[in-house]
Formats: sequence, C-alpha cells, structure tokens
Amino acid sequence: MAQLILDNISKQFDTTDRAAVSGVSLTVREGGFLALLGPSGCGKTTVLRMIAGFEQPSDGAILLGEKCLADGRAMVPPEHRNMAMVFQSYALWPHMSVAENVGYPLKVRGLSGQARDAKVREALASVRLEKFADRRPADLSGGQRQRVALARCLVTDPDVVLLDEPLANLDRHLRQEMEETFREFHSRSGATMIYVTHDQAEAMALATDVAVMSEGRLLQVATPEEIYARPQGRLVGELIGQGAILSLPLIGEGLRLLDWPAMRALLEDRRPSTQIDILVRPQDVELAEGGVPATVTSVLFEGERYAVRLSLLDGQTLRAFAREAVRVGEKLHVVIRSAWRL
Repeated sequence: MAQLILDNISKQFDTTDRAAVSGVSLTVREGGFLALLGPSGCGKTTVLRMIAGFEQPSDGAILLGEKCLADGRAMVPPEHRNMAMVFQSYALWPHMSVAENVGYPLKVRGLSGQARDAKVREALASVRLEKFADRRPADLSGGQRQRVALARCLVTDPDVVLLDEPLANLDRHLRQEMEETFREFHSRSGATMIYVTHDQAEAMALATDVAVMSEGRLLQVATPEEIYARPQGRLVGELIGQGAILSLPLIGEGLRLLDWPAMRALLEDRRPSTQIDILVRPQDVELAEGGVPATVTSVLFEGERYAVRLSLLDGQTLRAFAREAVRVGEKLHVVIRSAWRL
C-alpha cells in the first residue's frame, strides 16, 4: 500500500467562473482515515471524484505512491485504480441478493466458484451480515444496506476506500451505529479511507485526520484533537465545534492560548485598538460570581444540560452549558476559563 498524494490539484468547470477546487495539496497517511469537511459547495465531493477517477484535474496531479493517477493531461480510468467507493444512495442492484451484490466486483474481475464465495462470506462476516446473504436489498434496513455497500468495498481488497456522505440518509440512531461499523471496517481492512462530510461531529468521531475546506480551498489539515483545540483562522473556528468568536483588542503576538486573567483584561479593555478574533468554546464558559456581566438571550434544554446563549455588555454573544435552568433575560456573570486566539 502507498501514500495518496494530492499535488496542487485544481478543477475548473466550463459552466462557472470560479474554480470548484483551487490548489489543494495534501498527503493522506498510509492506512489513515481522512475526513474532508466543509459546507455544501466547498469542493470536497469534487476532490473525491477526482481521486476516484470520475473527474480529471484541470491542473496539478494525483499520485498513489510513485504512480501518477491523474494530472491535467491524462488519467488512469477508475477501474484500474484499485479503489472502492461507498455512495450516499448505497447503489445496490435491487434484483440481486446481498451476496450477489457483494460478489459482483469479483465477477467483473473474472473470479468465480469457491474462491469468490469464500471472499463474499468473509466480507459479509466483517460487517455482521452473513445471515442475510440470500436477501434482497429491499428487505434490509438503511443501516444494513450501507453495510452491504461496505462489504462490497472490502471484498476487492482496495488500496483506498472513498465514502461520499454515506450516513446522510440515516437517522441519528443508525448514524451512531454505522460510525462504529466504519471504525471496525477501517481497523479490519487496513485501507486508506477518505470520507466526505459536512457534519463535524462525524468527522471528529471517525477520522485520524481532518481536512477543512471552504470555497474550493484547503484551510487546515490536522488530527481531530489538534483542529478542535487550535483551529487556524476564523473560518475553521466557525466550522469546528459550537464556539463563539469574539472581537477583542490586540494582544501580544506570541500569545495564543488565553486564561481567565488574560480574557478578563481584554473584555474590560475599552481603549480603541486593533481587533483580533478569539474563539471561546461553551464548555470553557462558566456561570459564576466574580465574572463579567452577561444577559441570557436563549435557553435550550438538551436532556442532561441546558445550552445557553448569552449577550455581553458590548452586544457580543457567548454560548455556555448550564446544569440548572436559567431564564431568558436573567442577568448573570460569566468566567471564561480558556480561549484560543485565531
């Protein structure tokens, strides 16, 4: 297995003035699980389609190890890339049984008889569907159909598995169940996986690395822990987590992680100054005496806690969590235990 490398790839469609993808460069670690994260229309699916071979880059190159899969002049067809793709719509043949759907890629490759049957049984066992081999897709739940699509990927021993928002059509309970299935699938197969999603919770739960995109450009690539704790720039800060971004006076150039004394000094500083963006996560906001004044503007009960939106004296907004109920319009004090300068 080899590293997948995107070298400054771009994609320009004739129907638009703006490039769908512009200058994206990244290396997907061998056997890693990369999530391409961003809002609708940011270019993440176009990147996935270029990796799969369904679109040709307008510029740049895609390499698997030392083999060039595509550049602006030529490209290797999808069927010769040893990649597998899981679609949002499952893409199962309704007239075939589960076993026939899973075994179809092997049939296309000329494998038949006991060898094919053994690989199909192994792939179905890996997604816990061996008892459903003779059923049709119409007889399965949405989560089971997605497992069939995963087994169809696994049966070919692909170098790279591509997943295009595969959980978008499932309800919350099934999504959580399928997340565990994807983690098991990644662990069992050892394949490099690239997962397109607009849901940052999915990306954080599944991926070893997260690549954040916006308007066709790559903004940041890092581990989930790094990208959550230290987002680079306002756009990444807005996309990751449920934080609030405050505009506060400029502080020393080297200071990025801010504690409460530093935050209090900034919040109480009324001098005209150049403003900077500071990200504050709700779990770092404490409703406590001795803090700065704030007014409750909304309260949402989430079962185990209340999600609270607060307005500071200057009109800027914070988000916080509370164990006890508070009322809209209530005057409180807040302490910001930690914040991150963007």
